Amino acid sequence: MPHPPSAPSIRRLPLLLPAPAASARRSGIISAAAASPTPLSCPLLPAAAAATASTRPPPPPRIESGGGGGGGGGMSLFGLGRNQKTFRPKKSAPSGSKGAQLRKHIDATLGSGNLREAVRLPPGEDINEWLAVNTVDFFNQVNLLYGTLTEFCTPESCPTMTAGPKYEYRWADGVQIKKPIEVSAPKYVEYLMDWIEGQLDDESIFPQKLGTPFPPNFKEVVKTIFKRLFRVYAHIYHSHFQKIVSLKEEAHLNTCFKHFILFTSEFGLIDKKELAPLQELIESIIPY
Repeated sequence: MPHPPSAPSIRRLPLLLPAPAASARRSGIISAAAASPTPLSCPLLPAAAAATASTRPPPPPRIESGGGGGGGGGMSLFGLGRNQKTFRPKKSAPSGSKGAQLRKHIDATLGSGNLREAVRLPPGEDINEWLAVNTVDFFNQVNLLYGTLTEFCTPESCPTMTAGPKYEYRWADGVQIKKPIEVSAPKYVEYLMDWIEGQLDDESIFPQKLGTPFPPNFKEVVKTIFKRLFRVYAHIYHSHFQKIVSLKEEAHLNTCFKHFILFTSEFGLIDKKELAPLQELIESIIPY
């Protein structure tokens, strides 16, 4: 029976800045607006005004039209961007008619612009099938989001994998690396994506054939995957958000993160303590 490996450790760093709300505003993290997004495969939520560290006025809310294409600024969160070699091949959802049906349901509900409806388990469907199809989707989404930033997220600019001044992530997979090690952010994300890809390719965890049962610990594996994907979002917001704003791609990021948080909240996939690095932003999406 497959078991999820031990989670990478989180080292809580000393408090260096003021309270979370103030530090979030200083780092330029914006709150996702509550308005409904426009119909897209990854719907685009209007970005709220960014509270940047500079004195210039914040950028206006931004919505891009089109079915998943990015802006024309030389880099797109959903195009190939400038660093094509950094992109991993897109993973496919589990095969079989059930996976295809669920994929169509996701596309249809996302197209309606209602993210809350899009994350709900369709009536009569198996929850593990739903988790499996969505896990592949969110992996692909985060993979593309981070892939556009690889020329800015380097061992020199990000020597450790952090999420603001208080959180540092160290890597361990419980198999090849049993003791958590400190690595640069790009190396951490590389380890993380390799590990997730390995889980998705393991048919004893993510069955590809219709009717093959999921393992008893399937949800625990999924929870570990989503916990680790959240850490990529946390790093992007804390370390690279100003670059995202300068590329006018914040609407993509905000909406994809809102979709991610609504899904993980719906199925209880990430413990609240793990969400602390982006607590203020999350509370603007799902008030506690």
